[in-house]
Amino acid sequence: MTTWEKVLSALRKHKSFLVSTHVNPDPDALGSELSMASYLRALGKRVHIVNEEPAPQRLAFLPQARQVKGYAKNRDVACCDAAIILDCGELDRIGKVQKLISPETFIINIDHHVTNDFFGDINLVEPKASSTAEVLYTLFKESGRALTKDLAFNLYVGLMTDTGSFRFENTTARTHAICAELMKFGFSVTDIYRKVYASIPYKDLKEFTKLISRFDVLYGGRVVCVELSRAILARFSKQFDLRDTIFQFLRAMHGVDVFVIFTEAGAKKTRINLRSSSKFDVAKLASDFSGGGHKRASGCTIDKGMKEARQVFLGRIGKLLRA
Repeated sequence: MTTWEKVLSALRKHKSFLVSTHVNPDPDALGSELSMASYLRALGKRVHIVNEEPAPQRLAFLPQARQVKGYAKNRDVACCDAAIILDCGELDRIGKVQKLISPETFIINIDHHVTNDFFGDINLVEPKASSTAEVLYTLFKESGRALTKDLAFNLYVGLMTDTGSFRFENTTARTHAICAELMKFGFSVTDIYRKVYASIPYKDLKEFTKLISRFDVLYGGRVVCVELSRAILARFSKQFDLRDTIFQFLRAMHGVDVFVIFTEAGAKKTRINLRSSSKFDVAKLASDFSGGGHKRASGCTIDKGMKEARQVFLGRIGKLLRA
């Protein structure tokens, strides 16, 4: 029995499911959750979508986004037969939701990150897929059940965003073929693009223009980094994806190997987001600090204040660049 068949068998066997993904979910993670929930409900299953926080306002346009509940309001969720964890390299990345999973819960791990540590009872991990949405599309097609418009919409958003609107090297002929099938449902791809990338509130855009010039260029122009303190974050609305917008802007710079964003997550905790526009493997870099992701897009968290975390992390980058 193939892994695909094992997953489909488990979906048929179990009656109730907890569906979750990593903290601070991106469109691929959230769209994958909603697509999986739609599929399971069509099978007559009981489904709870629970993340550490409810769906972010900027992604409220996704069909059925209100079904995503925050952990704080769902501690009393009855233990489900199985948990489906999507777009997550490690179980710890679902945050507090992990407390809802008992030792007896059957875990299905569906992902596309090369750094996935295979934490599930079944692990459907496809590193060559552009996105978790692409993995799910294949799974649903294997099942033989027809897709719905809402499900196709959510899968398309995941595919589009995780490929950088089909600009990144994870975009393949298969990616475009899948999108062509999804687009037959007649939703507006122009409208999706506008809602994801072109709906920045005036106040956020004004603050962004002040912030974006405050980046540091290091190691002869090979590394660019930005620091986001809690005071800076407080200037922006929750519906604005600040880090993604910074990366979109900075990645236009020529000759840079690594782009780094340091975010103050606490007095002794710093979140680090990474992007690469060259052959530099940021997934390997992130794994040195118990993080992970893709070769060109990864992240980690360091239990140090931002100043100390920056010093340690940039020092590691310097050693890798010299090597």
